[in-house]
Formats: sequence, structure tokens, C-alpha cells
Amino acid sequence: MRKLTFAMNVSLDGYTAAPGDDLGWSVPSDEMFQWWSDRVAATGLALYGRKLWDEMSSHWPTADQQPGATPAAIEYAGRWRDMPKVVFSSTTGTVDWNTRLVTGDAVTEITRLKAEDGGPMDIGGATLAAAAMRAGLIDEYVMLTHPVLVGGGTPFFTALDTWVNLTLRETRTFPDGLLLTRYETKR
Repeated sequence: MRKLTFAMNVSLDGYTAAPGDDLGWSVPSDEMFQWWSDRVAATGLALYGRKLWDEMSSHWPTADQQPGATPAAIEYAGRWRDMPKVVFSSTTGTVDWNTRLVTGDAVTEITRLKAEDGGPMDIGGATLAAAAMRAGLIDEYVMLTHPVLVGGGTPFFTALDTWVNLTLRETRTFPDGLLLTRYETKR
């Protein structure tokens, strides 16, 4: 069975995006960017909701070809393109870059994917992750908490019908006061 991790940048007040889907507060340090790049390299399958897919696919497919692209950005762009991806959307028409589109029920498909053999899966996008969270499918939560209060927007966590007990597995501090916390779901 594959492990499913929900990992996102999050503001100190618990949001993955500020009002208007503004992500300007979540610019990573070089060290944190390398952490994300290494994570992408180790991911067996990435699951994206439409909003995060739109954001990622508008930049990373050609980021390594942009003037002034850093070695880290070049490395990340290649890793991102090569990583197998699934996009869950009823409005997206086509996908590319080693990606498959799913228009049906996300929870059913994620359950099927978890039961397969293969490397670890990451889920990105708070709306998609909320459905997986409510269905009890997430095995690990990784929050990269930025020292900023955005006052509203898209929450990292969704409302739940039952408690989810977690075990702290890792903490790490990055430059500029960023804090990584990694929790495993108790089963």
C-alpha cells in the first residue's frame, strides 16, 4: 500500500493561500527550495487539485528555459516534469508533462491509487486534500509554516467529523524562521 502525504506551505494562521489565492507570502529560502526539490525527486506520484495544477503548470514546465534560471530552478523544473502526476478536475481539458487527468470521484481514485504498489504519493491543493482528509486517506501531514499572518484565505485543514490523532515525527527550522513539522496519522 502506498503512503499518502499532504505537504504544503502554510501561514502561521493556517492558510495555504491568502485571500484571492495570493501565494506571494510563501517565497522559499534556498534551503527550503532544495527540500521541496528533493521531495519531488522522491515522490512516486503527485496528486493535484485544479488550482494548484494551474499554478504549477503555468510556471514549471519551462522554468529551466527562462533567462536567469538558477541551477536549483533548473533541477526542480526537470524533476517536476519527470514526476508522474494525476490532476483531479472537472474543468481542465488536457494535461501534459507526465500527467493523467481524472474527472471522476477523487476519493474513489485516491483509494485505488493507495492500494497499488509504487512509491509514496503526495497530495497538493487544499480542496483535494480536504476530501482525502475527510475520507481518512492521508497518512502524513507536512507543514512548512511561514512566519506570516495572512488573515484568511484557503485553510490547510478542513472541518472533520471525527478526530485524527497524530504523532510528531520531525521538526526542522529553515532560514527566515520557517518551521517544518511532520506528523504521522495514528492508525
